[in-house]
Amino acid sequence: MSDRIILAIETSCDETAAAIIRNGHEIISNVVSSQIESQKRFGGVVPEIASRHHVEQITIVIEETLEKANMRPSDLTAIAVTEGPGLVGALLIGINAAKAFAFAHNLPIIPVHHIAGHIYANALVQPMQFPLLALVVSGGHTELVFMKEHGSFEVIGETRDDAAGEAYDKVARVLNMPYPGGPHIDRLAHEANEGVEFPRAWLDDTYDFSFSGLKSAVINYKHNMDQRGEEIIPEQVAKGFQDSVVEVLTAKTVRAAKEFNVKQVIAAGGVSANKGLRTSLEQAFEKEQIPFTVPPLKFCTDNAAMIGAAATYMYDAGVRGDLSMNGIPGKELKSWI
Repeated sequence: MSDRIILAIETSCDETAAAIIRNGHEIISNVVSSQIESQKRFGGVVPEIASRHHVEQITIVIEETLEKANMRPSDLTAIAVTEGPGLVGALLIGINAAKAFAFAHNLPIIPVHHIAGHIYANALVQPMQFPLLALVVSGGHTELVFMKEHGSFEVIGETRDDAAGEAYDKVARVLNMPYPGGPHIDRLAHEANEGVEFPRAWLDDTYDFSFSGLKSAVINYKHNMDQRGEEIIPEQVAKGFQDSVVEVLTAKTVRAAKEFNVKQVIAAGGVSANKGLRTSLEQAFEKEQIPFTVPPLKFCTDNAAMIGAAATYMYDAGVRGDLSMNGIPGKELKSWI
């Protein structure tokens, strides 16, 4: 099979990203323009500001990606872009840029699901072994996905309310920490010897998750301490919160991995960069003797290399988009085989 060289674009939230990937795993170039500094003062992502940033950066990022790879459009096999889920205004910037590029250079276009991209970030590290289980944890998603083969996705558990990353950001706000809150909570949690005891939402024998009650428990704890005129110890609150999240995520992932008899477990999404969660999962699956993979930190958060990795397997399966493509903010994760 000849080389498949794909230019990928990712603009689902607050990163303007492009990458060129060869054969689904070799990163030729990878450029990310982040908005964290500009969004930090608002305590979260403002969709309109995110869209304006993408408009300003998208052409620059694509040109820089081609320049770093020392490639021309004629060297490319296809162009890929995140179709959803995400912020609709942000998605449309990337999609329209991809459609214009594909039309101008007569290239096929591949519509990629954002979560499939996060899962396939692991393919940038090592070949995926099937059947596998993916734990996807990010600001907008928390779910367990079973895969029998490339392009086969079965969601066996998902959050019923707040995603893990969303809960992290909201708890960080309660503790007066800047956006994004996850890294700050993780750092503080490792500075405490003991944590405040918070509840775990097990939801019976399901593989679903719920973090809204835990978030409320943290808010109520702070409120009660304030009423009594007592100071909270942020490190102990962070540790108690993180211990609850990590215990539930790890326990459900281990149970699902054993029930579905998988050959590999992978973690994906921004929260998989969390040191406490990575350590817990690594130790749990070392004990179970099930291979566990998590991408390097730079591929846990949003990037285009992961979109290019997923798109390579979609290209091989014959998946193509067209110039009628649109942003799908609530796009469901479906199999492409």
